[in-house]
Amino acid sequence: MRGRGRAPILPGMRRLLLLLLLPLGACESAPDMGEMGRSAENLLRASIFLPPRQDGFAPRRHEAPKGTIPELEASTADGPALLVTYGSQRKVMTMIQGNGEQRMWRSDDGTVVATDGARVVATAGTVTSLAATRFDSPDPLDDVTALADRPAMARRVVDLAPSSRDPNRMRFGVTLECRMRATRVTEGLFVEERCGGGARFVNRYWADAETGAVWRSEQWVGMDGRPMTIEVISPPAN
Repeated sequence: MRGRGRAPILPGMRRLLLLLLLPLGACESAPDMGEMGRSAENLLRASIFLPPRQDGFAPRRHEAPKGTIPELEASTADGPALLVTYGSQRKVMTMIQGNGEQRMWRSDDGTVVATDGARVVATAGTVTSLAATRFDSPDPLDDVTALADRPAMARRVVDLAPSSRDPNRMRFGVTLECRMRATRVTEGLFVEERCGGGARFVNRYWADAETGAVWRSEQWVGMDGRPMTIEVISPPAN
């Protein structure tokens, strides 16, 4: 799940962002329509990293969990599907819309996750919704294999909205400064992405060593202490 070029944002994906931000219309702190437009154009560019305090990077063995996708869940997937876990919830999500590497996934209970390649870039129906993301530079996760030889830095700005839509708890313009490094392990490539700034967390990705395709990840999506784990049950066709 790795992309090179970026296609235009799909209408359904733009509607997801507008739905998340709609209750802000009467709030002085709400972004103007121009800002909403810019957020929509960047909805499907996102995720997370952090610059460690030290310069050294001590590679250590990282093994992906064994047998994390139950056979029953895998067998019920019809077409491209993900197994998504966050908190105590575990859901199979099927792809409902896609344009290149930009895709939207939905579970039976209506939870929605938007991805750009392997990154979660927006959510709806979760405790805290990742409403929008803006990158200052290309996403280093677009070329996972290069990270094994060359660590990368990135700066990202995100907007977060609680499920209650309480304006006092919404956070706009949360700035994240991040660093990504990859280590070769038995299973392929293990990528660690550390972020600091408006939030501190660590994302983890497991990828194929040859293609750089990410088949498992643990990503921060605005929920403190509860990363979202995404496992590919059935990948989209290239």
